[in-house]
Amino acid sequence: MPPIQVAVCGPRNCTDTDTDVARQIGQLLAEAGATVLCGGGRGVMAAVAEGASTAGGLVIGVRPDDDRTATCAGLSAVLYTNMGEARNAILIWSADAVIVVGGSWGTLSELALANRRGETPIVSIGGWTIHDADGNPVSAAMSAATPQEAVALALNSLTKSTSGTS
Repeated sequence: MPPIQVAVCGPRNCTDTDTDVARQIGQLLAEAGATVLCGGGRGVMAAVAEGASTAGGLVIGVRPDDDRTATCAGLSAVLYTNMGEARNAILIWSADAVIVVGGSWGTLSELALANRRGETPIVSIGGWTIHDADGNPVSAAMSAATPQEAVALALNSLTKSTSGTS
């Protein structure tokens, strides 16, 4: 069975808090033996790549363009899709679980794509809250307060689903 792949999504223009959270998530995922998937750019993407690569993890960047100068450090390999934001579908469909850090329009599209898949565990930390037409919150993701909780929720959800206890 191939290693677990966890996509970490978040804005390229992020807060310092999002950067710190993403870096810790990358490190924790690498320490757990998961392959980290990200957009391979700046912001949350660069932070998660830094955290995972520093911990010796495998990090795959899925780029929206073909610009080899726009990638962040810490990537083990890069897929240059030249598909713009359509690359978000590739990133999400390649993931066994998705962790969303912070929020932007691109991040919201990744959250929506992951939610549409149905069986993909999604964890949100400091990200979007979605409401239905009546103003009621829609639970599109499990909520986490810390990087440790986000990684534990994602990985434990995968363990449960593969062991048949879900």
